[in-house]
Amino acid sequence: MAAAEQRGAGAAPPGYTALAVKFGARQRSPHCLLVKEHQVREGAGTAHPPRRTLFVLNVPPYCSADALSRLFARCGHVQSVDICDKPEPGEKKEKLTSKFFNRKSVTGFQVAYVVFRKPGGVQAAKALSQGGPLLISTESHPVKTGISKWIASYAASVVDQEELKAEVDAYMQDYDKKIAEEEAKAAREEGVPDEEGWVKVTRKGRKPGLPRTEAANLRLLEKEKQKRARKELLNFYAWQHRETKREHIAQLRKKFEEDKQRIALMRAQRKFRPY
Repeated sequence: MAAAEQRGAGAAPPGYTALAVKFGARQRSPHCLLVKEHQVREGAGTAHPPRRTLFVLNVPPYCSADALSRLFARCGHVQSVDICDKPEPGEKKEKLTSKFFNRKSVTGFQVAYVVFRKPGGVQAAKALSQGGPLLISTESHPVKTGISKWIASYAASVVDQEELKAEVDAYMQDYDKKIAEEEAKAAREEGVPDEEGWVKVTRKGRKPGLPRTEAANLRLLEKEKQKRARKELLNFYAWQHRETKREHIAQLRKKFEEDKQRIALMRAQRKFRPY
């Protein structure tokens, strides 16, 4: 991170322009954002259109999309700002609407795509490197860094139970509505042949299929194990035949010894009747 902070305008990689920015009026050394015009192949997604999209590297984790939008607003109307962990294709992603679930923690430097309404905004943004360091954090729109950022992150991590309950209830209502629509659609299509004359058969009826429990799964596995054991070939190999004969002889010897002990016990009790 220190190397990235000290990267100056003359150290920009080929094709990039270094913009010196500061996140506070008292910040001594500026931070450099590396920008260039975003170029995509023909037929790619339209989320980041060419000639109107500025690709930004070295974006700190505490720099938000609103801060970048305010920074480049002086170059023209900013249509959208997308911040990603790494460069991605131009397909439009579905934005996460949940405040509590699927939250992503930012741990490192990121990349950003700044889309202007007109192509002139990209060239104007690259021309900002000719001036001095640009101030991103202001009194009206401060960018929290350091300990203040960690305090704000911890405060945001505390869950409001009422707000969480409202979001979960809204999600379950949408889910129940979706399931009801699917069941109504399945009921309308039940018994109706499709274009090729096939009729879809479901498990609904007097005895619909029930979800398996853990005990049912164990019984099913035991049945499969017994079924495989019955299908095994017995005495197919020579060593299997020898093992079977050896086990049979051992059982006979064991039974003979048990009979001898029982006869000796009966003799001792004088209850031996050979005939």
